[in-house]
Amino acid sequence: MAERTSTGLLTMMLEPTPAVAMTLPVEVREKLAELELELSEGDITQKGYEKKRGKLLAPYIPQIQGVDPSLQIDNRIQASSQAVLPGSKHNKSRAANTRDERFRSDLHTEAVQAALAKYKERKMPMPSKRRSVLVQSSVETCTPPDTSSASEDEGSLRRQGRLATSTPYQGHGHPAVEHWFNRVIQGSSTSSSASSTSSHPGGRSVTNTNTTAHAALNANAAATALSDLMAHTQLGVPVNSRVSSKIQQLLNTLKRPKRPPLREFFVDDFEELLDVQQIDPNQPKPEGQHTSPLEGEPLGVVNNWPPSLPAALQRWGTTQPKSPCLTALDNAGKPVYTLTYGKLWTRSQKLAYTLLNKLSTRNEPLLMPGDRVALVFPNNDPVMFMVAFYGCLLAELVPVPIEVPLTRKDAGSQQIGFLLGSCGVTLALTTDACQKGLPKAQTGEVATFKGWPRLLWFVSDGKHVVKPPKDWHPPILEASNDIAYIEYKTSKEGSTMGITVSHSVMLAHCHALTQACGYTEGETITNVLDFKREAGLWHGVLTSVMNRMHVISIPYSLMKVNPLSWIQKVHTYKARVAVVKSRDMHWSLLAQREQRDISLSSLRMLIVADGANPWSISSCDAFLNVFQARGLRPEVICPCASSSEAMTVALRRPPEMGVPPPGKAVLSMGGLSHSVIRVDTEEKLSVLTVQDVGQVMPGALVCVVRVEGTPYLCKTDEVGEICVNSGSTGVAYYGLPGMTKNIFETIPVTSSGIPVSDRPFTRTSLLGFVGPDNLVFVVGKMDGLMVVSGRRHNADDVVATALAVEPMKFVYRGRIAVFSLSVLHDERIVVVAEQRPDASEEDSFQWMSRVLQAIDSIHQVGVYCLALVPANTLPKAPLGGIHISETKQRFLEGALHPCNVLMCPHTCVTNLPKPRQKQPEVGPASMIVGNLVAGKRIAQACGRDVAQLEDNDQARKFLYIQDVLQWRAQATPDHPLFLVLNAKGTVASTASCLQLHKRAERVAAALMGRLNTGDHVALVYPPGIELIATFYGCLYAGCVPVTVRPPHPQNLATTLPTVKMIVEVSKSVCILTTQAIMKLLKSKEAAVAVDTKSWPMVLDTDDLPRKKSSQMYKPPTPEMLAYLDFSVSTTGILAGVKMSHAATSALCRSIKLQCELYPSRQIAICLDPYCGLGFALWCLCSVYSGHQSILVPPLELESNASLWLAAVSQYKVRVTFCSYSVMEMCTKGLGSQTEALRLRNVNLSCVRTCMVVAEERPRIALTQSFSKIFKDLGLSSRAVSTTFGCRVNVAICLQPNRLGKLAEQGTAGPDPTTVYVDMRALRHDRVRLVERGSPHSLPLMESGKILPGVKVIIANTETKGPLGDSHLGEVWVSSPHNATGYYTVYGEEALHADHFNTKLSFGDTQTVWARTGYLGFLRRTDLTDATGERHDALYVVGSLDETLELRGMRYHPIDIETSVIRSHKSIAECAVFTWTNLLVVVVELEGSEQEALDLVALVTNVVLEEHYLIVGVVVVVDPGVIPINSRGEKQRMHLRDGFLADQLDPIYVAYNM
Repeated sequence: MAERTSTGLLTMMLEPTPAVAMTLPVEVREKLAELELELSEGDITQKGYEKKRGKLLAPYIPQIQGVDPSLQIDNRIQASSQAVLPGSKHNKSRAANTRDERFRSDLHTEAVQAALAKYKERKMPMPSKRRSVLVQSSVETCTPPDTSSASEDEGSLRRQGRLATSTPYQGHGHPAVEHWFNRVIQGSSTSSSASSTSSHPGGRSVTNTNTTAHAALNANAAATALSDLMAHTQLGVPVNSRVSSKIQQLLNTLKRPKRPPLREFFVDDFEELLDVQQIDPNQPKPEGQHTSPLEGEPLGVVNNWPPSLPAALQRWGTTQPKSPCLTALDNAGKPVYTLTYGKLWTRSQKLAYTLLNKLSTRNEPLLMPGDRVALVFPNNDPVMFMVAFYGCLLAELVPVPIEVPLTRKDAGSQQIGFLLGSCGVTLALTTDACQKGLPKAQTGEVATFKGWPRLLWFVSDGKHVVKPPKDWHPPILEASNDIAYIEYKTSKEGSTMGITVSHSVMLAHCHALTQACGYTEGETITNVLDFKREAGLWHGVLTSVMNRMHVISIPYSLMKVNPLSWIQKVHTYKARVAVVKSRDMHWSLLAQREQRDISLSSLRMLIVADGANPWSISSCDAFLNVFQARGLRPEVICPCASSSEAMTVALRRPPEMGVPPPGKAVLSMGGLSHSVIRVDTEEKLSVLTVQDVGQVMPGALVCVVRVEGTPYLCKTDEVGEICVNSGSTGVAYYGLPGMTKNIFETIPVTSSGIPVSDRPFTRTSLLGFVGPDNLVFVVGKMDGLMVVSGRRHNADDVVATALAVEPMKFVYRGRIAVFSLSVLHDERIVVVAEQRPDASEEDSFQWMSRVLQAIDSIHQVGVYCLALVPANTLPKAPLGGIHISETKQRFLEGALHPCNVLMCPHTCVTNLPKPRQKQPEVGPASMIVGNLVAGKRIAQACGRDVAQLEDNDQARKFLYIQDVLQWRAQATPDHPLFLVLNAKGTVASTASCLQLHKRAERVAAALMGRLNTGDHVALVYPPGIELIATFYGCLYAGCVPVTVRPPHPQNLATTLPTVKMIVEVSKSVCILTTQAIMKLLKSKEAAVAVDTKSWPMVLDTDDLPRKKSSQMYKPPTPEMLAYLDFSVSTTGILAGVKMSHAATSALCRSIKLQCELYPSRQIAICLDPYCGLGFALWCLCSVYSGHQSILVPPLELESNASLWLAAVSQYKVRVTFCSYSVMEMCTKGLGSQTEALRLRNVNLSCVRTCMVVAEERPRIALTQSFSKIFKDLGLSSRAVSTTFGCRVNVAICLQPNRLGKLAEQGTAGPDPTTVYVDMRALRHDRVRLVERGSPHSLPLMESGKILPGVKVIIANTETKGPLGDSHLGEVWVSSPHNATGYYTVYGEEALHADHFNTKLSFGDTQTVWARTGYLGFLRRTDLTDATGERHDALYVVGSLDETLELRGMRYHPIDIETSVIRSHKSIAECAVFTWTNLLVVVVELEGSEQEALDLVALVTNVVLEEHYLIVGVVVVVDPGVIPINSRGEKQRMHLRDGFLADQLDPIYVAYNM
């Protein structure tokens, strides 16, 4: 428990609460107001203000304490708070050698409570979660929260009748609301609301009469503040609109983004500048003298000291064989076995002999001296471990002790496998019981664990080892520099290294420990630590044998059952020394039930192995407090500091050695975060109290160096990494020379760069300093170091603060992990804790919000993510505790499955690039110079000139498409035009020129009598010949056809209203349809969705009489309206455009020329026939060009995915058209079935070009995977290309890749080109080409070749001026087949003129253009087209309506969505939109619902990393929730409406703070 002290408590208790303020006399209130004023004007310091204010309020303190329970400190602390009040006295009384009598942890809790009390209760939205995701259901989650504020201490209950102070705006004497808004929200509130009904974000109305006025005030304040906020966002939403109150609350908690001024001009070749943290000029800097290395006392010379550890074993084993060496206990605490020195010696010899002589492969001995051997022993069998360890030493083998792998997926087990592999381990020693418990393969052998080498498992029990012959003796050598053993260590990143320890180091370390601890022969020592590594091994296995000591080994399993066991054993065995961790002391405190009969008076040393931990001091103090009465002397507590690499670094000596008294330092956290030591005299909240870890080890030279860069010696008041030079530190990382050099061979230098010693030092990974009396102080470890915005924080300190927030109620004490991730070029702090099963949703959320505030107050750092996971789900380290690196790994992989998540990117991420401000554009005069715009070519391009193209086009003679049909019916009556396939792949219907003409005549005859010329007729047909025939029938009769997609019988509720809307908007006077659909339109089911009585006249055309109309209608001019084309845009707008006869003919001719269509060709079309290019290809092109169209209705692919491709293959089609949704159906549905298709003789080598018809940016990933999958069926990699059309012009680009003979003759267009653009430049409307694979690159595929007769220019969306070709702008098009205008209900002329007849503001101001509403750019490529001209490629980037304006930059939703989909395997689809200034990300989860909360952090991370945006809300929904239109495009606006109306039924909604 990192502990802090606090007289901030005093000022906190003096804070007059609103209720009290009223009871103060008027003159006191006036004086207080004067003081406030002085403070605000800077006439008085904060300290002076507090002093004077304290004096004024002193007489009233008793009353105050009785008033506000949220500021009451519970009894334990109240008793001791008298000690705090007289500040100066308290400081003096803390003499250097006396320990504070108070529990350290209380002090910290106190500091945290004080910090929390400073926060006014602020509302923040609680995340909403679907019931099924709750870990356990609790009543509280669905009841609205009571109005009490929950900031009381852990002991106090919530009081129902309290004043509603939980609103963010307080009406009395608090800063103005405006001020509250502009503050960065510092974390979160302490109480949370789950109500999604209240629509205003302020206080709820309170029935209590005294407070109604107060609540009303709040509501008004809230409304004004919110409207003020709205004025600064793109899209105001009235406060009372139907928006879930959670979002309203969220809005209230977010700061308004400040827009700092930008540089004059945006530079094109910019390196996107993340805001660099400015160094605070007032930050503390080290000012002390430069330190010099500190020397420990020399290693004493001991008479008769054994020359090596095996020699010591031999001596005791032969001269004192009965002497006890090790006592093992069972789980009940009973001694099971005592190993004597004689037994250890003989059993080790047996094992050594067996290993060297009895294990062989192919008559070769399996092991040679120097080989590495794994020791796999459970923690409750120290005896077998000791025998195995010494057996290896005697056989000159190198033991590598590791943990027992329990399952194949143990946390970190794979890394252990890598270590074993790199050490070349082939044999593992283990016990019989352990071997039986290991997971087995089918053969009965021990399974190979993931990442492990193949091992031979050898049971080292008695019956498997043999007695050596009389003449065999192990070689007992002097300690050399050969490797004695390898100790494993896991790094911060989770990788495992082996630290090699030589025989001489092992001996020297035993010598140093013996001298430092004053060990004597035959002493008894109790060891609670893991005997396989670190202090447990050094004291309990090595040094103990050196000194013939008796070790009582306490297994972890016994500690779990009986935490007092070690104390009982100290008492029973009169142990002189105990080696423990602070956890063991803490556990025994919780368990000590008035055990009268135990005494700790025998202890001369209680070694606290993790004395370097910040919370060890609180455990030591609390332990002493309780056990002093049982004979524990204060001076026997000896904290020590050690690390795997440097072994023991410092140790507080036992009192008999005449050492200086222990020290304690109260350090400022703020100073420490800048690596500066400032003793905190004012006792602020944020202090760290640390105890010394004693003196440097004998024979060692210690210095403190800077953590980063050159290892300069630190100054005396600077924190650095402790480095040691001695004969008793680890030698190297096995097999890692580079890392070894960095860690084991550091040469510290003085400020002038002179090396301090000619011998290398070992870095200990401990951060600290040398204090008075040459005592060593440790304030943290490198592994727990988190550098956030240039300030250093220690993970352990953050854990301590989190635990001080009502620790035992909601989370488990020992189960909190704190680590940092790198997101957007800075470290971000993540806190993960295990939640108790009985904690309610509301409680947990409350705890989380308070933790955020506490950490913010005490450490001045924001927490990026706080996650709670269900109990017992965090990966455990072998002996309790949490496996941090594994937890971090799971967090990053989205495999933690938290049950509660709170992300605070808005408060933590302070290094976003500055928002961009648009510069006023430069005026026309300086821009246009001939064809150059500011030094760039003007971005314009055109297709081939129609007039110059000579072709034998008979249809050109006719002005009207219906005339072409009549001519074909006469000239080639039996020429097949259409062939429709059904789901089985058989021909459902066909039509020749004459048949189509005849059917059209019948329809015309039926209409002539009933309708007038120019009437609008809605055609509601399934895809088929019927639709085409009635279309021409309408033209014959002089009516204007409107094709409408029929309603879906299973989904009338959503599809029928669209039909109704189109019929009404198009002012259709008649509906033509089939009998089946006619019944559907008038059915009972339909009546639920729409008013069926208001349909216009409905005619079914199934059985029309065979009669011919008297004469055909001839339009007077080709400018007359031919048909209306209605479609719903991706933004959910229904738009109908008018197509004249002239435009219709021009469209057909342009497509004919581009695709080289003529009567002998066959093309296959798998598109919907209702609008856009799909309609033109179905109904118009075949009639105009005379080619045969094989029509495949896309709906049929749902029951037979291979229908389209099989048809293409069967009819040997060269040219085919499809949509992205069809392509997706084929890649998803047939991806794994290409082999089956090949067996059915599906062959796609005939396809010259397959064009995807779309009104969006080409989907490269999809087209590439389609090409890749069907390459096996002969599809050419060059065949797939894209097209582009939109509402104002349905066909702007088509890319017919003609392969084969035509390509050789040079009539082919060039292949579509792909370029890579810098996504960051694109956000600024700049186009910057980069290399493939460069960071932030975005691949864009050309949208197809511009059609004959079409001209395209790129224009600025705001100034309407022409742009250069390095700019992103709106694509404008001029062509004879442009639509003539919108056909809307109100005929909005302004909209019409702007979109269809617009002119450039300068440059060519004569041409009339149509605005496509799409952003794109043009690039002149190096390719040439058929005419030898350089080919201009048009790249469409996205719809202007869909773009998101965020932080002054333009984002395309698809780019953010692509990043999000990549972030986790279970994200099936994603859509983003903005709501006010918040980015909302909706993800479809394909997987179990427990993964839902994993996605929140991953989505937030990826959007920050790749797009520099903070996600405001993450919504996790079921697959299929994101609406998609018939073209396969996402309907983001529909989704947005559904979200705001709370209709998505989300699995989880997270509101990022």
